[in-house]
Amino acid sequence: MSKLRFTTALIIGSGAGLSASLARLLAEQGLKVGLAARNPQKLASLAAQTRAKTFACDAADPAQVEALFAEVDKALGPPDVVIYNASGRLRGPLVDLDPEDVAEAIAVTAYGGFLVGQQAARRMVKQGSGAILFTGATASIKGYPLSAPFAMGKFALRGLAQSMARELGPQGIHVAHFVIDGAIRNPGRSEPADKPDSMLDPDAIARSYLDILMQPRSAWSWELEVRPWVEKF
Repeated sequence: MSKLRFTTALIIGSGAGLSASLARLLAEQGLKVGLAARNPQKLASLAAQTRAKTFACDAADPAQVEALFAEVDKALGPPDVVIYNASGRLRGPLVDLDPEDVAEAIAVTAYGGFLVGQQAARRMVKQGSGAILFTGATASIKGYPLSAPFAMGKFALRGLAQSMARELGPQGIHVAHFVIDGAIRNPGRSEPADKPDSMLDPDAIARSYLDILMQPRSAWSWELEVRPWVEKF
């Protein structure tokens, strides 16, 4: 493994689960951390733990995403690690789904990933280096009943990541997509007593993100799939 060469990380779609684990781990590695969410007030405790800066942003709004990156540039410097962890979840029978709600869910999951990736790439191309990481799910590769909007968004996000990896990799930017194949343990959500270890530990997932960031560019991965060891697939 090579030494971590990054200085500033921006995590979009921050919350109490995986994003919190990523923030803590990257801060431990010495990176300056920015946390963005629609409601940054909920991030106060995490920001205090990690000495992170918080920012308000609706990731599906082009103007807000552009403003977010401008704010981060001034507060922390241009981020050389950008992690897109936002997604819109909408469940229900296909025939009952409201089209406007579906459009919003896809916008957050996929269009927001494009907006964030574009702003990140514009900065990183100038430097000839950087990393853009996208958080996917089982739905990135498998559509489930009653979950069409989530599958559409995650399939699109995976396609975006693959296209960006092929375009930007030769320019020195590492783009990677993570298929999180299973439920993530977080505050208020843990495994049932009869199914120990059936959920993913967010700290363990975060370590996988760090492993990707430490890869030498002679052997970059564009995608990594993680799942609980007890899961059958």
